[in-house]
Amino acid sequence: MPIKVLAIDDDIAMTELLTLLLQTHRFEIITANSGLEGIDLLKKRNPDIVLLDLMMPAMDGWEVCKRIRSFSNIPIVVLSALNNPGLVASALDAGADDYLIKPVPSSILVAHIKNLARRSTSQLGPLPPAINPVFS
Repeated sequence: MPIKVLAIDDDIAMTELLTLLLQTHRFEIITANSGLEGIDLLKKRNPDIVLLDLMMPAMDGWEVCKRIRSFSNIPIVVLSALNNPGLVASALDAGADDYLIKPVPSSILVAHIKNLARRSTSQLGPLPPAINPVFS
């Protein structure tokens, strides 16, 4: 089953680029060009991971992240051109799980997505009985 990624970015060229890149790696990609549209698609389409831009009109990425966290624990990766340690920290404090600075090499982006998806409950099955610890 492919990993389903929701990309939220007001830059249509960026969502098109992400679509091309992620489809070549066999991800299913859903795109939104505003925070509200992204939140709506998250509720309707149940993706495995969110890629989120911070600088968007109407509702910025920090607010989108906080709203998503109010109802979901889905992994959120911020993709932003903002390279400021304080802004990185504020995005992580708002609920982001990861922060990558644009431009990010495609191999790094794909590796981060796979890593977070592997750790999310939607991509993990139960441990085999032989290694399930027994607690009494």
